[in-house]
Amino acid sequence: MIQSGDTAFILVCAALVLLMTPGLALFYGGMVRSKNVLGTIMQSIIMISLVSLEWIYIGYSMSFGPDVAGVIGDMSHFALSGVTAAPSDTYATTIPHIVFMIYQCMFAVITPALITGAFAERVRFAPFCAFSVLWAVFVYNPVCHWVWGGGFLGDMGVLDFAGGLVVHLTCGVAALVACIAIGPRKGFRKRQFIPHNLPMTLIGTGLLWFGWFGFNGGSALAADEIAATAFVATHIAGMTGMLTWTVVEWYHAGKPTTLGAASGAIAGLATITPAAGFVGPNSAVAIGLLGGLICYLAVMAKNRFGYDDSLDVVGIHGVGGLVGTIALGLFASTAINPGGADGLFFGNPGFLVTQFIGIGIIGVYTLVISWIIIKGVNAVSPLRMEDNAEEIGMDTSEHSESAYQA
Repeated sequence: MIQSGDTAFILVCAALVLLMTPGLALFYGGMVRSKNVLGTIMQSIIMISLVSLEWIYIGYSMSFGPDVAGVIGDMSHFALSGVTAAPSDTYATTIPHIVFMIYQCMFAVITPALITGAFAERVRFAPFCAFSVLWAVFVYNPVCHWVWGGGFLGDMGVLDFAGGLVVHLTCGVAALVACIAIGPRKGFRKRQFIPHNLPMTLIGTGLLWFGWFGFNGGSALAADEIAATAFVATHIAGMTGMLTWTVVEWYHAGKPTTLGAASGAIAGLATITPAAGFVGPNSAVAIGLLGGLICYLAVMAKNRFGYDDSLDVVGIHGVGGLVGTIALGLFASTAINPGGADGLFFGNPGFLVTQFIGIGIIGVYTLVISWIIIKGVNAVSPLRMEDNAEEIGMDTSEHSESAYQA
């Protein structure tokens, strides 16, 4: 039976998750050089159109259509066939099916947008769009079905409240593949790439944090106690991640930075995402602390490994999703959410093992398919910009625009 309160809540949450994509555009846009800010923003913004269309026609059906062998949804919801204002007996009985669909659409939109930070400042727009749509079809949709849509990982007991596996781990692994396959920016390790507008990045951080309440809170799919738990855990982990990163950076580098504070907040938010509806406040503090510390170390480690992850997608989102999924295996409690599981610290080591299995399967699948897609697109139309175009900047070479007039 449809509940008006739940319906209103999820509609607002869907709008909040949509807001995260423009927020991400600003977050990334401030961190690149001024000659690439519009091109970077465009890579996030265009996902709203491209992935929404893909979702309407095949993505929703692949992700949440009736299960086929635990692997994929069938195409019975092609072009939203059967997705009406009546409730869904499978996924959400108190909201219209179409509201559930549009809420999940916003997750599908932001996930490939997150990847763009890894190869910022050096890819051509047209093949980038092709890569993003293909990645949504062949990586996001199947993984979403495996975990949330009635697939085999969900049946095994793998849990992911709001996207630690489905969103953050997949985008982080794909980002690592893209960094290696596309190669570093011109001048990597020979010049500094200074963020051109950190106030823009901080505005983006605020919008992402605000939207994250819909991202995690709305994943309860009802305005209930689980949504309240997830909402509070989200803020606790975000602020703990920010403080942890700031303190560690202050100790390690000598001074705290605004970019570090923003990065720590996003690390904490990404890390709590898989666990938000399954843990209490004290566990959320611990998870935020782990996210801030481990993601900081991961970002520092990229210099040692030598890959050019321009805006730290691997270190923050990939590692954050990984750490959060493992932390869920430690801190989950059925006293908080009876529909979840108990973790290792609450007497159930088997659930931690299950989480590791989910990480392994999704990580390997994402790595292999992302590599195939990048190589396939590159064979048809090179992803990498030519040297002179990269030197001029994406804004001019790809879009004939300039963010700042002389």
